[in-house]
Amino acid sequence: MELVYFILAAYGMTQLIVYGSIFNMIRPRKEWMGGFGELFNCPMCMGFWVGVFLCGINSYTELFTFEHTVINYFILGCLSSGTSYVLNMIFGDCGIKIQNLEVKNDTH
Repeated sequence: MELVYFILAAYGMTQLIVYGSIFNMIRPRKEWMGGFGELFNCPMCMGFWVGVFLCGINSYTELFTFEHTVINYFILGCLSSGTSYVLNMIFGDCGIKIQNLEVKNDTH
């Protein structure tokens, strides 16, 4: 259950940082510092650092507890990045994203 709490916390924090209007005034543009601003506009990129941050503060919460090791920081960063991206692709402002793809069958 700890991983579920971690994933939901990471997803929520990532969405807030990347898309939350509360951060519009301080969120840098994608072009900032030679493209470094992309970090703050990409749920996969920011998701990694959110996971690392949550791993760092996990001793202050009862929701999840992980040992402070370099490997855990890296793995939880990757887990946060991947799940934040996947959940971002599935859910949008209007609910579940449904996309119609037109398949062309060019048989001659």
